[in-house]
Amino acid sequence: MLIKNGIYYFVVDILCVILLLGSIIYLIVAWGGLPDQIPGHFDFAGNITRYGKKGELLFMPIMNIVMFAGVSVVERFPQIWNTGVKVTEQNKFRVYTILKNLIVTSKLSVVAPFAFITIHQTKGINLPVWFIPAFFVICLAPIIFFCLKLYKAR
Repeated sequence: MLIKNGIYYFVVDILCVILLLGSIIYLIVAWGGLPDQIPGHFDFAGNITRYGKKGELLFMPIMNIVMFAGVSVVERFPQIWNTGVKVTEQNKFRVYTILKNLIVTSKLSVVAPFAFITIHQTKGINLPVWFIPAFFVICLAPIIFFCLKLYKAR
């Protein structure tokens, strides 16, 4: 199980780095052809509610990198995690494995949508109507799934 999880953690981190670098490279390549005004905010329906200078595009990848780095640091220190259950010698491995799976999966479920938004902002069009509901599902589904697993494993 540990080897399988180790591979999972590695694959998720590689996917996150690919998404981060991909969105940054895309911005660098597209930068010269971007208009001075780009969408700066979208409402729940995906409609553009504010335009801003194209320099604002830099905020999203920077924020994405900060979140990725922060979560990557936190995932390496299980002793600081709020487990939600009493950790004993008998359940320690199960509890920490489930929580690390939750943390790593959540990291990907935040990095991917932020990379999508970064690239989509350069197009100057509304977000797809399915994006916000999909974002909530992508972020909440791992939390629900792994919390249920944690409850059963306690």
